[in-house]
Formats: sequence, C-alpha cells, structure tokens
Amino acid sequence: MRFSKAIIPIALCIMVLSLAAPAQKRKGRAAKPRQPVAVVSPINTDALKTLLTQEREHPLLVNFWATFCDPCRDEFPDLVQIDRDYRPQNLEFVTVSLDDVSEIKNEVPKFLDSMKATMPAYLLDALDPEPAINLVDPKWRGDLPATYLYNEKGEVVYKHIGRVNTAELREAIEKVVKKGEKN
Repeated sequence: MRFSKAIIPIALCIMVLSLAAPAQKRKGRAAKPRQPVAVVSPINTDALKTLLTQEREHPLLVNFWATFCDPCRDEFPDLVQIDRDYRPQNLEFVTVSLDDVSEIKNEVPKFLDSMKATMPAYLLDALDPEPAINLVDPKWRGDLPATYLYNEKGEVVYKHIGRVNTAELREAIEKVVKKGEKN
C-alpha cells in the first residue's frame, strides 16, 4: 500500500516533467522573424500616368491583375521569380491590382504575402477604371492579366494580355536589360 502511495506522486511528477520539457525546448529556439505583409499603395490615374510615361534609368515591367482573376493568380509565382531574377539586373517591376479599393488591406496584401512578392504593389484607386485602362493602352479592354514592359524612355516594348508566356517575357526582358547595359 505504501509503495503504491509513493508511486502515484512519482508518476505524476514524471508526467508533468515530460509535458513541460517540450515547452522548454521551444523556449530555447529562436523564432524565425515573420516576413511583413506586403504593403499595397493606392494609385490614381494621374499617378499611374506619371509612373508609366516618365523617363527612367531602367526598364519597367508592369503587371495588371486582380485576386478574383484565376489566370492572374496562376502566373503570379512566375512573375515573382522574374522579379527575383531580374531585379539585380536593374529591371524595375510593379504590380497594379484592379481589385475593389476596399481590398487594399485585405485580400490583395494577403495574396501578395502568400506569394512572397517583394515588388512594389499598387491598387488602382479610381471609381471608373476606364480612363486608366485607356491611358495604359487604348486597345486594351481591361482584360486581366495584362503585362507591359517599358524601356527607359517609357515606350512599350512588349505587351501581353492574358496569362503571360514566361519564356517570351524573359526574352523581351533580356533585350531591354542588355540594351541598358550597353548605354
């Protein structure tokens, strides 16, 4: 009887210690810093015009997309990789979401965060997107995704409406990046 009375507290101590041990191990490990959620800035039609038409030192790639657009979501990992590959070669890359302005703090940053996107991200802040769409390309009807590559002079040197062909886009980028290196 005495033996069983002594065993019970010992068993309880062992159980408590075994439960506490994993917590102690977790405490000793350094937590990985969490990447911040992508910051999405509003951009109006005038600011978009300035962004697209200004002369710059480097080529600019612009992708128009939306979270509700399946082809946009499908191509986004390829675009994130293109940004990683060509940013060191001085390619500027921005994305412009055509989601509703109310999504600026919700779905758009969540999606960009899930994609680990690091390029500047904008959300078109316009009640009527038609003037912005016509500004980008009078022939563009607003179909998504839409990708435009501008040279240093602000001239469109490549455009693609729909899911981009990654190899074709890379070829176009190579031309403007190499041309920029010669100058």
